[in-house]
Amino acid sequence: MSAPFKKNTSIYLQIAESICDKILLKEYLEEEKIPSIRDMAVKLEVNPNTVQRSYEWLQQNEIIFTKRGLGYFVSEKATTKVMEIKRNQFVEHVLPNVFKNMELLQIDMNQFEERFTNYLKNKANENK
Repeated sequence: MSAPFKKNTSIYLQIAESICDKILLKEYLEEEKIPSIRDMAVKLEVNPNTVQRSYEWLQQNEIIFTKRGLGYFVSEKATTKVMEIKRNQFVEHVLPNVFKNMELLQIDMNQFEERFTNYLKNKANENK
């Protein structure tokens, strides 16, 4: 089951992002064991060294930790850490492009807010 990786981002960062998404989606719970480096590498059909780099990045950002001899686990405050990292990435990398396009297309904040409110209403209706 090879993952479809994007060409413009390092694979190890894409793997780390995928793990972060699984934490936010509650597929990996805090204090829960995650797949070993070898298991993840086999599942994603990548070199174990690539997964090792992903896990190192996640450890440096206090999202996962290792228990010697037992494997890797999701940190107690991983959800909060992931939200913080993703919010910063969104504000620094996504919003500037959104604002640029809003300006170019002459979309004001009232229109934006109206669309966002409608989006939330539709999403709430879908979940009923």
